[in-house]
Amino acid sequence: MRRFRQKSAVVLVVLLLAGLPAQARKLKVGITGSPPFVIEENNSFQGISLDVWRQVAEDNELVYDLVPQSSPEAGIAAVDQGQIDVLVGPISITPRRLAMPGVDFTQPYYLAKSGVLLPLDSPTIFSRVKVFFGWAVISSILVLISVLLVVGSLIWLAERRENSEQFPKRWLPGIASGMWFAVVTLTTVGYGDKAPISRTGRGITATWMVISLIAVSSLTASLASAFTLFFSGARETIIRSPAQLQQRRVATIEGTSGVELAERGSMRVLKTENLTSGIELVLSEQAEAVIFDRPAMRHHIKQNPHLAVQLAPFTLAEETYGFVFKTGNPLRNPMNVSILRLQRLGEIKSIANKLLN
Repeated sequence: MRRFRQKSAVVLVVLLLAGLPAQARKLKVGITGSPPFVIEENNSFQGISLDVWRQVAEDNELVYDLVPQSSPEAGIAAVDQGQIDVLVGPISITPRRLAMPGVDFTQPYYLAKSGVLLPLDSPTIFSRVKVFFGWAVISSILVLISVLLVVGSLIWLAERRENSEQFPKRWLPGIASGMWFAVVTLTTVGYGDKAPISRTGRGITATWMVISLIAVSSLTASLASAFTLFFSGARETIIRSPAQLQQRRVATIEGTSGVELAERGSMRVLKTENLTSGIELVLSEQAEAVIFDRPAMRHHIKQNPHLAVQLAPFTLAEETYGFVFKTGNPLRNPMNVSILRLQRLGEIKSIANKLLN
């Protein structure tokens, strides 16, 4: 009889604990991700995702323990199997993950983009010289030649009768003399070998003097930019669009949505454990690019400016990050309300800006 009572008491305690609301029991909160969303320092965790979670937990008076997870996929599987209650981190809300019957997501708390990290090629003589053949320089020179031709022709037409000694009546020598005069006026050299004497010619010259100030500024800016690139030895990459990644070796972090993006883009996937390993593959020429969350890669480059890599000027997809929990979890609505409140108050934006900038 006594043994029966002890068993009954244990069962009663278990039932009571099972019936407690989530706010009244300690949660197991899994964490996974890379800086700046999850940052581990001195056995403590911080970052955008952790700071947002702490605000949500404080709003709902939640007590919890942090349980590190090896990857987002491992964390989602742990939620599905009931090993943890919530998964926190930069967890992308993808169609495949939403289709899983055992897990659910909160309202997105952050909108990011999937980016591409590319190697920088060492500059060659050709890459240095070809900056002078860029469209900015060539277009400026073509415009300048066209304007000089127009101004030279107008000066010749105005001066050929009254000033044929300086501007010959024959059209080719005359226009050539007019263009020479326009160039001398443009550069403010002022040789004095040619000068208009007619009112029309002087009027055209005065107008050209004002216009030449703008023309010189435009040409100077283009040439200065070209010379800066030439002397700095700026390095470049040959991949300038997502289409150029097809059939290329691309490093992705295992268990992240980057794997799906690479497979969908017909890329040759090389899975790595983390971003650092992926960058090492690129620097050793085993991979030609890394696909990962753009904010995380930007943060890594800022922390390691010596790396010969750069972010591509394009993105692959927009990513929405949310917290993961078991389907039917009563915390769903309270957490969504807290996230929306933080977004409306600008708290999440403030947290992100503080860590990203």
